[in-house]
Amino acid sequence: MTAPHGTSGPSATETTASGLAAGLVAAEAERARRTEAERDAVFAVDLLPGVGAEQLTLREGLAAGGSATFLTLMLLSSFDELEHATLGVLAPDIRDTFGMSDGAIVFLSAGSGAFLVLGALPMGWLADRYRRGRVAGWAGLAFSLFMLASGAAANVFLMFLARLGVGVSKSSTMPVHGSLNADTYPIGVRGRLAATNGMAGRIAAVLSPLAVGGIAAAAGGGEGWRWAFFVLAVPTAAAALFAFRLPEPPRGQHEMKAVLGEVLKQDKPMPVSVEAAFARLMKIRTTKTVVMAFAAIGFGLFTAPVLTNLWMEDHFGLGTFERGVYGTLGGLGVLAVLPFVGPRYDRLYRTDPARALRLIGVLILPVAVLMPLQWAMPTAPLFVVAQMLPMILLSSAFAMVGPVMQSVAPYRLRGLASALAAIYIFFIGATGGSLLSALILDSYDPRAAALIIGVPSILIGALMLIRSSAFIRNDLSRVVSELREELEERDRQAGNAEYIPVLQVHDIDFEYGNVQVLFGVGFEVRRGETLALLGTNGAGKSTILKAICGLGTPSRGVVRLHGRTITYVAPEQRGRHGMRLLPGGKGVFPGMSVRENLDIAAFQLRDRDKAHRDARLAYVLDVFPDLAARLGRRAGSMSGGQQQQLALAMVLMHEPEILLIDELSLGLAPVVVQDLLVIIERLKADGLTMIIVEQSLNIALAIADRAVFLEKGQVRFTGDARELAERDDLARAVFLGKDGG
Repeated sequence: MTAPHGTSGPSATETTASGLAAGLVAAEAERARRTEAERDAVFAVDLLPGVGAEQLTLREGLAAGGSATFLTLMLLSSFDELEHATLGVLAPDIRDTFGMSDGAIVFLSAGSGAFLVLGALPMGWLADRYRRGRVAGWAGLAFSLFMLASGAAANVFLMFLARLGVGVSKSSTMPVHGSLNADTYPIGVRGRLAATNGMAGRIAAVLSPLAVGGIAAAAGGGEGWRWAFFVLAVPTAAAALFAFRLPEPPRGQHEMKAVLGEVLKQDKPMPVSVEAAFARLMKIRTTKTVVMAFAAIGFGLFTAPVLTNLWMEDHFGLGTFERGVYGTLGGLGVLAVLPFVGPRYDRLYRTDPARALRLIGVLILPVAVLMPLQWAMPTAPLFVVAQMLPMILLSSAFAMVGPVMQSVAPYRLRGLASALAAIYIFFIGATGGSLLSALILDSYDPRAAALIIGVPSILIGALMLIRSSAFIRNDLSRVVSELREELEERDRQAGNAEYIPVLQVHDIDFEYGNVQVLFGVGFEVRRGETLALLGTNGAGKSTILKAICGLGTPSRGVVRLHGRTITYVAPEQRGRHGMRLLPGGKGVFPGMSVRENLDIAAFQLRDRDKAHRDARLAYVLDVFPDLAARLGRRAGSMSGGQQQQLALAMVLMHEPEILLIDELSLGLAPVVVQDLLVIIERLKADGLTMIIVEQSLNIALAIADRAVFLEKGQVRFTGDARELAERDDLARAVFLGKDGG
């Protein structure tokens, strides 16, 4: 078929080029997959943390960490559940008080998931850095305060603000509580702890309709619902005060005991970058699949209580107290089943974690069939009875989210791993579901909204969870590998404390999208050493610099500075510890003078006195005498070599302890490169540690103490730079061509 007149189809050349590019990307992705599969050590099941361990009773597990932590956190999370159920029961009354539409009250109720997300990130960050009992305590006090504000709200806007505060303050439940429980109690009881916590929440949810309905009815009047919020705030504040006294356990102690037989001593961690943490967590296939699955399920799950109560009032004509009674009866079945789900999960996990994860998906799958049956029931009693089994299955599955996330997440990132889950579940799931429900309710009834959203979301989420069971063994094997590497590094540092390298890069993998570009890259840099990173274009030299300075997050491996892990530390934090990067390309402000560029660079020293700043400027100008004679000249008017010198001078104003230089000689004339080499030699003599990316073997030989040669993202050589020149297979074939010409 020919193209119509006035249009043109793709040319043969374009089609061929497009097909070739797609083929190259696919081939590279397949090569990366094979390489990763060859490198990944998938350990035997009984070597994974928590697998094959001695069976513990729940009482023994609680005794191992002290029951106070679990009981206090369980109370706080139960009050969260009670508050959530309270809003569902009281939704029609609140709607009538403020004159809201059905869609508006559904959005206000279920949309609190979006408010929760606002606090999830800071709560997760705090949980990974500070004492978690105190974080939980402050969050609990804020929660009780905003509960009082919800009851006292005089209009819709103030109610919205109160709900915003409630959502943010209750966001500590997943990141803080989950992380603290995981580090306090053994792996073998995590399922039962989650189930018990879920039971407590369900008890609160089961009792809340009756209790809330009773309180509202006893208060009387059209605004009796306010007293439910007032009453709930008091015990919440009491539990929050007790949380301040909870002990702080060693992070990751139970994984360390299971894998290493001991708990490694941990220094105070550097601040974690949320962006880096999320990038790393989303490279864990189990984590990624599970959070996306529960986000899908959340579309239908979180709007269900409000839609159910609206349907029971509008269709069956039930008042507040009657809805409360039926809601209580509907939740009783969950209490009967959860005591069996937790032990079953722990038993399966102890033999095969994949079966334990598969169990969660299997529990959810039937709900897609049961939900339409529930909404087809003609009477309120039958509606409540039909609701019981889906509620049992969903509540049982959701109780196990925490144990799964805690098992595969790096122990330093447990708080942020739970925050990631909260964002997907509550923001994408709950908020997305509430918006869709509000739109559907404008034209249809609550039953239509529940079925249109709920059935597809449940089905998709269940199938994704079943699929995720294929990944968990590989991800747990990485946990084992990382812990063993930490032990080896600890022993090495203890055996030779004076030989701790300034920088250590170990087993780094890096990906751009689905294409992996670094494979197990590792090397060390000693104090005062100059290391050359060599390789052709596309070898991964600049990418490894990104991973070192924090501009990119590796999917695997560790970066250490002076023996301390900085893999997830933000670039600005690494800069404060002396790591500085001179990127390739233009690095100056062309419209400003040389002196103004240096003054801007000196802003990093603003906390130091003027004498110190002047001394640093004098040192830099001594290193770069050519710039000292051009302080008033506009930077953009200078030659490329002079601008490169200025860019390097600006970095030196930051007082780097380790300097990373990307493409030192790229695009510069030989005479300019020679001037730069003289400067590099001066910096070496002054003891500065440097990593220099370079393509020229001759330049590397002139400046480097050691060299690392990369080819297709893998280290092919590490050693003395002069030894590399003697390797014909590398030096001649790569830099000079295979024939040596």
